[in-house]
Amino acid sequence: MGTGRLTIDLEALVDNWTALDRASAGDVETGAVVKADGYGLGIAPVATALARAGARRFFVAIAEEGAELRKVLGEGPEINVFSGHMSGDGALLRDAALTPMLNSTEQVARHLAETRDLPFGIQLDTGMNRLGVEPVDWAALREPVLDRGPTLVMSHLACADEPDHPMNAQQLAAFTTMTEGLEVPRSFSATGGIVMGPQYHFNLTRPGIGMYGGMPFEDALPVAYLNIPVVQTRMVEAGETVGYGNAWTAERDSRIATIAVGYADGLIRAMGNKARVFCEGQPCPVVGRVSMDLITVDVTDLAEIPEVLEVLNPQQTVDDLAEAAGTIGYEILTSLGARYDRWIHGA
Repeated sequence: MGTGRLTIDLEALVDNWTALDRASAGDVETGAVVKADGYGLGIAPVATALARAGARRFFVAIAEEGAELRKVLGEGPEINVFSGHMSGDGALLRDAALTPMLNSTEQVARHLAETRDLPFGIQLDTGMNRLGVEPVDWAALREPVLDRGPTLVMSHLACADEPDHPMNAQQLAAFTTMTEGLEVPRSFSATGGIVMGPQYHFNLTRPGIGMYGGMPFEDALPVAYLNIPVVQTRMVEAGETVGYGNAWTAERDSRIATIAVGYADGLIRAMGNKARVFCEGQPCPVVGRVSMDLITVDVTDLAEIPEVLEVLNPQQTVDDLAEAAGTIGYEILTSLGARYDRWIHGA
């Protein structure tokens, strides 16, 4: 087989969600963020496993994702759309029974005009300046919106991966002030906010990356495992080069394995010589450039020529791989390509 095998551990996913649910203080409800095709791992198996575990509120980025998710979950679970009510979304929101998180005066007006009887939530901008109703607009909208009965009022932290960053306290104060006296459920925390403590939890938390095995949830279990077959091995003499641009020069006689994966499969080019793969727990350095379909690896120190090498395993998480590429685990997960042979464990 020429394709790599991506194993998705749904039991670990559920264990991570359950741990984050326990960490959400008191009677706080725990939702689940499954946007971007379940962070690249497949929205159908991911959402189905989380629903069985008890998740009842799900979050996606756009209405089209929500419609796909509704087909998976059926009636019952609430599906919230972060991008709100975009132009042309009315029929889709209605047909799939989606709940948009309205982000602006324009979206509020559109939703109430086009879909007066459909539920909605409100997203507030507390300083991230990305999505959400700004404080001055909220002051004018607050009473008319509350009269229509939103299902949720939420905001999003900009620096939750840095617990000591002053922006966290600044946003918390802003959200508290903007929502003071509301009887509507409030949501402020994704994974990072959950980890920072009960003052950030309010009524509903929205774990995302932590469910999938990523930081800043330090106790997360790995969810994705990636094994890649070796296409060819060769001996390279000291002084010879490997790959595009002569990017790596052998300092000793070396055995080089070429594996069937590349940046077309989500292992981004920036990894370069900083990355490594594994053979039964033993690390092997990537050498030369990452190309579209192939990566070269120095396997000189292995006792035997390998047939398969491990990219994601218990020794190397998505965050470890991301560090080599100068990025974040989110990008690695959501970039994992369609060519992998996907194995679902715990379905």
